[in-house]
Amino acid sequence: MTYAKSGWTALADSTRRTIFELLVEHPCSVGELSCAVPVSRPAVSQHLKVLKDAGLVIDTRAGKQRIYRVDPDGLAELRAELDRFWSKTLAAYKVAVERPSEESE
Repeated sequence: MTYAKSGWTALADSTRRTIFELLVEHPCSVGELSCAVPVSRPAVSQHLKVLKDAGLVIDTRAGKQRIYRVDPDGLAELRAELDRFWSKTLAAYKVAVERPSEESE
């Protein structure tokens, strides 16, 4: 996954994050999402394209509409990255805490 298409980059935008959070709650069409966020339908579509390119959402056709939902695989990948950051941070904290301080010498 390239930098431009990473989930972190996609979610850096507050409107995209809001759209993603709405999709976490339940699948939606562009029309439903555009009623919930203060941007136009074309803007919502563009935000969804970025989220889709980042692997965070998928869509299915339902008649004339496309229904967007969170891609569990993309979300799992984002979660795995966060878990790696968290594990490294905890390991560094453990090393720092267990290091003898200069004051006790």
